[in-house]
Amino acid sequence: MQNKFIADRFSSFSSGLALDTEALSRYDDVIDLSIGETDFITDSRIMDAAFSDARRGYTHYGNPQGDPELIDAVCKVYKEDFDIEISKGNVFVTASSCMGMGLAMMAVLNPGDEVLVFAPFFSPYRQQIELAHGVCIEVPTFEAEGYAITEERLRAAITPHTKAMILNNPCNPTGAVYGMEQLELIASIAEEYDLLVVADEIYTRYVFSGAFTPICSLPGMDCRTLTLNSFSKNFMMTGWRIGYIVTTPRLVQVLMHINNSLVYTAPSISQRAALKALSLREDITEKYISQYRQRLYYAAERANALPYMSAVQSGGTFYLFPNIRSTGLSSVEFCKKLLNEAHILATPGSMFGAAGEGHIRIVCATPIATLKAAFDRMEHLKF
Repeated sequence: MQNKFIADRFSSFSSGLALDTEALSRYDDVIDLSIGETDFITDSRIMDAAFSDARRGYTHYGNPQGDPELIDAVCKVYKEDFDIEISKGNVFVTASSCMGMGLAMMAVLNPGDEVLVFAPFFSPYRQQIELAHGVCIEVPTFEAEGYAITEERLRAAITPHTKAMILNNPCNPTGAVYGMEQLELIASIAEEYDLLVVADEIYTRYVFSGAFTPICSLPGMDCRTLTLNSFSKNFMMTGWRIGYIVTTPRLVQVLMHINNSLVYTAPSISQRAALKALSLREDITEKYISQYRQRLYYAAERANALPYMSAVQSGGTFYLFPNIRSTGLSSVEFCKKLLNEAHILATPGSMFGAAGEGHIRIVCATPIATLKAAFDRMEHLKF
């Protein structure tokens, strides 16, 4: 009887990525390597600045576009870090980048519009596209090719209904970092077919070799890119729920119009914390993110030492996406065995699209001692 009040599109759905509280409660020694959560708490200097600003009165509604000082700081960062000139009208502050992606899909999609996602992909993309009445189209990438985006597969996925493509760089879950050759391919295809590129760039500080290049910096891409960024991973601020979008002034106005009906404005306290975080970005990278690189490299070494697992070294993020095909198990079956026999929680690769099958995602945002304990347990698994 109660189901009659639920919209048809929610009559059945998968929960996607979420904390598996049932699995965590099953054993008292579970090692959780499943959720993309930073283990460091927010730097005390960021918290102190936010508390101080709260006492100064930053507890009210703010500007619907975002704190003017924070917007100015974002513009300054783009100039200093990437030599990109953006104006205040190009920036919109969001209550998290997940909210930002949802807003973006609502702003650009008409019913039936198709959005290309490069699989394996961050699984909420599908829900965000479908909530906006769009259609999610997977473009596969493969470990053997370094998860490269190929022109042949990209062109094959485009139809008259294609409106946009989502580029996650660096990529969750594979850790792939897309360099200039790949960016130029995507930019060329976007121009040829008149597509919008939605660039999810929330791991910009997690590039372990070379410099990060925003795709909006390529010639002609400033008018056909919507870039999402976040303070969650780059600054260990997941709970503050704060991010921003850089795009055209017209799209900013549409995003703000939609957001007015949802949360009106991002949290004022979180925006003040974000302002302080940007001023500390180089120090934060050195102090915290360098440790994630060490952990990721350690995990890759241990994974490749297991007879049933192999891993390509991630170029960024804090995710490892090892191959478990030699076990003969599906990724779901493998993760069930991993939990029941080793008390380790990981994410099946199938959660990230069809191209993710045969892999699992391991989050390396935990101390090396914990990773060591996890891989020591994995050494005892038999297949």
